[in-house]
Order: sequence, then structure tokens, then C-alpha cells
Amino acid sequence: MTYCVGILVRDGLVMIADTRTNAGVDNIATFRKLHLFEKPGERLVTLATAGNLSASQSVMSLLSEGIENPETGEIETLMNVPSMFKAAQLVGRAIRHVYAIDGIEIEKRGMTFDVTMLIGGQIGQGPMRLYQIYAAGNAIEATLDTPFLQIGEPKYGKPILDRAIAHETELVEALKLGLISMDSTLKSNLGVGLPIDIVVAKRDALQAQITYRIQEDEPYFRDLRERWSAALRAAHQAIPHPPYADKVL
Repeated sequence: MTYCVGILVRDGLVMIADTRTNAGVDNIATFRKLHLFEKPGERLVTLATAGNLSASQSVMSLLSEGIENPETGEIETLMNVPSMFKAAQLVGRAIRHVYAIDGIEIEKRGMTFDVTMLIGGQIGQGPMRLYQIYAAGNAIEATLDTPFLQIGEPKYGKPILDRAIAHETELVEALKLGLISMDSTLKSNLGVGLPIDIVVAKRDALQAQITYRIQEDEPYFRDLRERWSAALRAAHQAIPHPPYADKVL
């Protein structure tokens, strides 16, 4: 299990991913799931992965080494595609290519070909965009009305983002809310764990302003977790009792 979230607001992009992989209680390891493809001044593309680790790694290798474009015959990578839409299409083709090679054998053995990815960033003068790519290679895009996307284990962190994230949210607030959603997921699901990787990029900067890994002993994240827990306790205690609860008071 994993949890990755991408948040696209007016001023830029936040991408956050945990690093835990779990193949049973006695086989837990740390693998990077948030990847950065960057040429400052030209492009910033960041990719988060969830699902089957071997399949995700195969997709990442294809995206680095290149895939032939069936229309042009050229070899495409995330470092030479001309737009974010083309980048999302390339990721979809890479997933389908890996499925064609490994997917049937995986399913024959009773497992699921489970790969989902988030890709966000900006290329050249094109718009900053954020996509979620499914195991079939198809995609959806974040919009003004839905400015965040999640993969892996979304349900624990989603209510926070639903209530607080909007397109106009300041970039630093989007980062903070993304970390709170990650903390809620860490609290409720042992399949998600530290360290946590972060990429933050301002719109039109064409490079990352923040690339950071939160470790187990990171003071700010520990303080954020404690403050959020305290704020939740204070909030529910401040709400009046239900008027029909007199008999249990």
C-alpha cells in the first residue's frame, strides 16, 4: 500500500509520496515513489507511483530509456516530449507496454496488475498540469473544481483536502494541507510509512523550489502531527452536545 497526492493550485504544484512497500508483515521496505525529471528553464515533470513495485519500476525504466511513438517513429522520453499532455500519454503507453509483457503472467498467478501514477509539471510555455494515469493507460486531469488527485490509499487523507483545498489556496498552505492528509493516512494505515518525499514547484518557474525528504525524526512534521491531533480534540470538544443527548449527560 502507499499514499501519494498531487495538488495543483493557482501558484503551483505540490507532490507528496510515502516510501513504504509491503509484501507481508515480514517484508517491509523503503523505495522512492516520487521521481523528478527536470531541466531548469525548460521543463519540470514529477511522477508518483503506486501499486505493484516491479511493474512500477519497469514503467519508470521505459520512461527513462524511451518508447517509440507509433505516429512519428521517434523515441520519446519524459525529457523530450513537447507537452504535459504528451507526457501523460507517454506514461499511459509505458503502462500498457509493461502489461503486454508482464501483465498476463502476473494475472495467471492470481495477482492483479495494479499500477497507478500521478504526473504533474510544466513544459516550456505550456500550462502546468496534473494527471492521474490508471492501469489501463487512460487518464484524468485535475481541474479548477478538483485541484488534487490521489493514488494508493486515498480515503484517510481525502476528507481534509475536500474541505480545505481550492484552486486559490496558497502554495505553502497546499503543502501544509498535503502533509496533514499524509499524517492522517499514516495514523490509520500501517501500509503507509515514513520517509515522505516532497516536490514543490511554482507555476512558470520550470524548476522545483523544494525537493525534500521527511525522515522519522523531522521536527516540523512531528510538531505538525501533534498540533493537528490537539486541534481536532479541541474542535470536537467545542461543538455543543446534540440536543437529543440529554438522557446520557
